[in-house]
Amino acid sequence: MSSIKDVAKKAGVAISTVSKVQNGYAGVSEETKRKVNQAIAELNFMPNAVAAALSSKQSGRVAILLNLTEKNQAVDEIDLQYLAGAIHRARELRLDVITLFFSMLQDKEPEEVINYLKAQSVEGIIVYRMSRQDRLIESVIKSGMFKIVTVNAPFCDENTSSICLDQRKAQYDVAKKTIMENEHCRKILYIAGNSEAFATDERIAGMHQLAEELELELTVEYGNFSERRARELTFQYADSMDVFVCASDLMAIGAMRALMELDVFHPVCGFDGITLMGYAGKQMNTVKQDFFRISGLAVEELSRLMHGEKGRKLTPEYELVRMKYQDIIN
Repeated sequence: MSSIKDVAKKAGVAISTVSKVQNGYAGVSEETKRKVNQAIAELNFMPNAVAAALSSKQSGRVAILLNLTEKNQAVDEIDLQYLAGAIHRARELRLDVITLFFSMLQDKEPEEVINYLKAQSVEGIIVYRMSRQDRLIESVIKSGMFKIVTVNAPFCDENTSSICLDQRKAQYDVAKKTIMENEHCRKILYIAGNSEAFATDERIAGMHQLAEELELELTVEYGNFSERRARELTFQYADSMDVFVCASDLMAIGAMRALMELDVFHPVCGFDGITLMGYAGKQMNTVKQDFFRISGLAVEELSRLMHGEKGRKLTPEYELVRMKYQDIIN
């Protein structure tokens, strides 16, 4: 088995330089990084911690990879629930966990990320909030170097499992419930997330299916998961639409608050079931997901992969609810 000394010799650099490249330290030229990564690949070098784990047939470390780059005015409880659920279940399964963020990896090449993760003894990764523009993460997934579970991203192969809500059905269900509970809902504004989100196309398809079945007039605008943008769109369409269907609870709150300021009533529904919906001032239908449980399921699935099983697709359950203030207070 090759050593770090062998890598340094082949790349023509110091051992400390190899270590810097593996751990993503600054101050190393792109040419040096290329030489070191090439030497690592040719020698099939594996850091001592990883080699020891594999030789003793023990599971390596699990990385929880979160995307916290989105800017919301409200605290995003979804990520906190994901994190809490993963850590809780990992502790029960006696798995060692580290937390990483997309922003920590965004300036690296795929080979650098792979080497960095190996240096941290990472064997499995759970990826949350991935979008189409996250090409770097996609490259790591497709490398086949790690066991991976993606949450709400459609990647599935021998080493990768996907835990993904039935986005089309969930969006269809909550919109239909809202429309059927209110009279004279013929003109629908659907405020979608953004075009880079994997869920967006499926949810729009669900809305088109509903519009066709009920012979509704459907208008689609992108709100980019922004409460402010949903508010602006609601002011724009308040006089011409009957119901406002939003692809997130924050956007639903923005729409509802705009309607309250205009002193007009139109039904509004959201998506996710975050606690903040209970403080919105009006009750709204939403798709409630148990993010804590979903994240625990992701850990269980990753453990299954790390024990030699093949990747698969899992579809978690959801429920349609009206968030009430009385239901969320302690």
